Amino acid sequence: MNFRRQVLKTILVTGGAGFIGSNFVNYIFVKYPEYKLIVLDALTYAGDIENIDPDVRNSDRFEFWYGDINNLDLVSDLAGRSDVVVHFAAETHVARSLYSHRVFFVTDVLGTQSIANAVLKHSGRLERFIHISTSEVYGTAEYEPMDEDHPLNPTSPYAAAKAGADRLVYSYITAHDIPGVIIRPFNNYGPNQHLEKVIPRFITSCILGEPLMIHGDGTAMRDWVYAGDTARAVDLAIHAPLEKIRGEAFNIGTGKPFGVLEIAQKISAEFNMKENFEFMAERYGQVQKHISSTDKANEILGFKASVGFEEGLEKTIQWYRENRNIWEKQMAMRKVPVKARDGAIEWY
Repeated sequence: MNFRRQVLKTILVTGGAGFIGSNFVNYIFVKYPEYKLIVLDALTYAGDIENIDPDVRNSDRFEFWYGDINNLDLVSDLAGRSDVVVHFAAETHVARSLYSHRVFFVTDVLGTQSIANAVLKHSGRLERFIHISTSEVYGTAEYEPMDEDHPLNPTSPYAAAKAGADRLVYSYITAHDIPGVIIRPFNNYGPNQHLEKVIPRFITSCILGEPLMIHGDGTAMRDWVYAGDTARAVDLAIHAPLEKIRGEAFNIGTGKPFGVLEIAQKISAEFNMKENFEFMAERYGQVQKHISSTDKANEILGFKASVGFEEGLEKTIQWYRENRNIWEKQMAMRKVPVKARDGAIEWY
């Protein structure tokens, strides 16, 4: 039988070689053997084709396109061959956005407009457009847990760009009736995450025998969700009845926060290491508390995080122990330059 006749659905994944995107691609490939995946990725410093499992990359159910989401013709061509578009592609680092902020708006806002225009152009064919936003759009919690009606008060250029993209997608849904859904994941962790993020940085510091660098006093609280759970939530959004979710935003989290210092202690314990922490000045633009309300995603999507933090941390540590050849390439990027208010460059 001709392979093309066996494909029931084609999913275009932007940013599919990045952290959360690659976890989604690997998950969907295994769960749906009748689906085809098209990945579009610019392979910036945070993306790596090796994040996608070899079985996926070598399959005739997979296509990889190296390119920019601001390439309007390319995005339109790929969307026109797809049934679902899942838009992960973004610049995503809070501290980095304080120094190199323009690229965040070019990629996260204009790039999202490029995707939304392609979805509109091919809306007669496309079944679903899933936009991956972020909990950073909320800023520091005004109340907790934070539900989807929490005010959007971004505190960094990155968060502002993502808030703009979030509302841009909503405007296209409202004005043009595109089949869009907005996903707002809280802090993700798991395999393939870049070393610039806190959990990989702590883990690799333990592997390398370095002190763990903690910004501020370590009391900042985050809701940590395993990347595999986020992949499952997006899967549910793809397959839920459209009439129930069109135009809706969904938080993806656990409802159970952990402080940064507590995480450093847990990771040190996993390595049976004596605590060796160095405290630095708090980074600018950081939120102090994020705790997700899980009610809406649970009630409408049927989503509940299945991987507890301790289990997810063990899996993540195992991945970094076993994949040193991948993450060692990122060592030069672990520290991030930030322009201080007085114009000085500080490294975090």
